Amino acid sequence: MDKGEMRKYLEGGDLRTIGGVKFLLPLIRDQKDFDILFRYMYSKDRPIVMRAADAVEKITIGHPEYLAGHKRDLLALLQSAEDKELKWHLSLLVSRLPLNDLELEIVLAKLKEWAGNPAESRIVRVNALQALCEIKDQDPGLEKDFRILIGKLQKEEIASINARIRNLKIG
Repeated sequence: MDKGEMRKYLEGGDLRTIGGVKFLLPLIRDQKDFDILFRYMYSKDRPIVMRAADAVEKITIGHPEYLAGHKRDLLALLQSAEDKELKWHLSLLVSRLPLNDLELEIVLAKLKEWAGNPAESRIVRVNALQALCEIKDQDPGLEKDFRILIGKLQKEEIASINARIRNLKIG
């Protein structure tokens, strides 16, 4: 699949629509296709970025190995992301990466910042919380900090966040 053909599935509409993402997903058959899709996360067109990130996130549920060559990019995007739609997906994507100690520290700091920040959208906060839970499951030493964050978030009494907390697999 070439870049121009892929773009047509990502274009059109506004930030409330996912465009042709569901039709694009089965067309991403290998690393090469995925790499082309990943580049759209750098588009200047915010809806295209959102849809590309959505597709990347959905594809890597079954193929997390596709992210391996993009780890540096994902970590950089994590630090620079401003749009909530990109943050939603980045949270979940970075939780699928194998991380060294320094990378883990960077990712945890950003996810805790997003999860704990009332100024962030609720979806960003919930997805950051989900990602922290998944990372915690890989490193039991993170359990204590995770539980402290959960306690703080529960005190905010936000229905969507408390619902996610109830659904998380917590120790």
